[in-house]
Amino acid sequence: MSICHEDECPSPIKDLGIPRSLRSQLLSRSLFILAALLILIGGLQYVLMIDFLYKNQAESMGAQILRIPREILEQIELYPNYPTGPANPNSSTNSTSPMNPMNPGNSDPNSPFGKNKHGAFLFLPDTSLAIIKSDGGFLNRSEQSGLPAPQLSSEQYGSIRDNLREERSGKYRIVKDDNGNEQLVVFRPLSGPGDWNDIVQLGVLAAPLKSMALRQLSIFISLAILAMIGGLMLYLPVLKRTLKPLDQMVKTVEEINAGNLDHRFPASLGQTEIDRLASSFNGMLERLECSFKSEREAKEQMRRFIADASHELRTPLTSIHGFLEVLLRGAAERPDQLYPALNSMLGESKRMKKLVEDLLMLAKLDRTPVVQRSDVSLDALISEMEPHLHILAGERTVSFQIEPHLHAMCDSDKIKQVVLNLFHNAVQHTDPVSGTISITLSSQNKYAVIAVKDNGAGIGGDHLPHIFERFYRSDTSRARTHGGFGLGLSITQSIISAHGGDIRVTSLKGHGSTFEVYLPSL
Repeated sequence: MSICHEDECPSPIKDLGIPRSLRSQLLSRSLFILAALLILIGGLQYVLMIDFLYKNQAESMGAQILRIPREILEQIELYPNYPTGPANPNSSTNSTSPMNPMNPGNSDPNSPFGKNKHGAFLFLPDTSLAIIKSDGGFLNRSEQSGLPAPQLSSEQYGSIRDNLREERSGKYRIVKDDNGNEQLVVFRPLSGPGDWNDIVQLGVLAAPLKSMALRQLSIFISLAILAMIGGLMLYLPVLKRTLKPLDQMVKTVEEINAGNLDHRFPASLGQTEIDRLASSFNGMLERLECSFKSEREAKEQMRRFIADASHELRTPLTSIHGFLEVLLRGAAERPDQLYPALNSMLGESKRMKKLVEDLLMLAKLDRTPVVQRSDVSLDALISEMEPHLHILAGERTVSFQIEPHLHAMCDSDKIKQVVLNLFHNAVQHTDPVSGTISITLSSQNKYAVIAVKDNGAGIGGDHLPHIFERFYRSDTSRARTHGGFGLGLSITQSIISAHGGDIRVTSLKGHGSTFEVYLPSL
């Protein structure tokens, strides 16, 4: 099996010659629909024109039959072979009236009536005339016109008689004569309105009417072709202008790459569909930009996290390594050096153990932020922690303002850890003697609020957005004057988020900080 490149492989669309561009497809489909509509209109026009001409001719022929005096038709039918002879001057039939077909001396050239050696006849040019008797007899009376009268079946003539009785007028029919020519035939009763037995059949050639309809159709086709050519010339620039916003969008998309996602499409391009597409693209670009930004921030945080964790772990490991070297050099045999080294190693190992535990807790909260909740009395929980908090505060002043009977669905151990982390953070950033720390428990809008306020140095405005980041410390020198790894606030935020709550901080440089924890209350 041969494998070809995507650009080299034949495309079935190209092989079929189908246009792939939107402009070509719109143009071809519009022309196809227009051509189909014109063909349909032309066909309907031809059918309606033929029907109109046939009806008009049929009405004219019906009126022509009515204009022929009934006596003439009856005489032709009664005396088809009247003998010619010398005129009898005393006879009433020797009238010179042109309306008397029995008068052999009638030589009016403008009269439609005449005679031949076989008897009287009615001369109608290019017209067939026949009389259908009630007994089924068929009398052809158009020999002199050269157009034979077509003869129908007895059943058809019976149906025609029924129609004449019901409608008092006969519809036209298209019938072929003996010469194969199509004739438009109409039928009328021979005698008065009350006699429907004998009928007159009058027919003319249908070819001239069809030729007239075909001429009209050819004129319509010519005009339709000219209209399509003119419409095509006008439609191309209009189509190009209509698709211009889409072309601009394509160019803008081609200019966008992963590092250039701040481009946006105009909100209003004058076309509803294009505006919706532009709005969708803008939303997609905004999401992509946020995604790439979040990815870059996550990479930066991971890089900083690894660097900070490595730094925090390297310091105690370096200390332990140094003390071990001292012991190997003989300090193990000197008690005055042995015990201080062991105590220092124990302190560094505890510090490293605390760091690892904090990292494991953060990883667990990130992976499965689920806590075991129960109905906890928050005022009792804080009251239980008061002795411990006083010990941690040392000589600092600690005050409590607790609202009684305030309950929340939470994990009591985790909430204790939150209070301890916030209190320990306040202790680290306040003066050991003149520092004051207050803990407040109150309710606000179905939330239990635990606030820890201190009068420490405060946090600068540029550091506030980052204080909950892992390993973040406002002092860039990494000096551990107050100890800690910068993980306490991150752990606190993760615990509160797992409880469906929120933590907020307000601080002013030189005037202390206030941390507020919001928990859904019962």
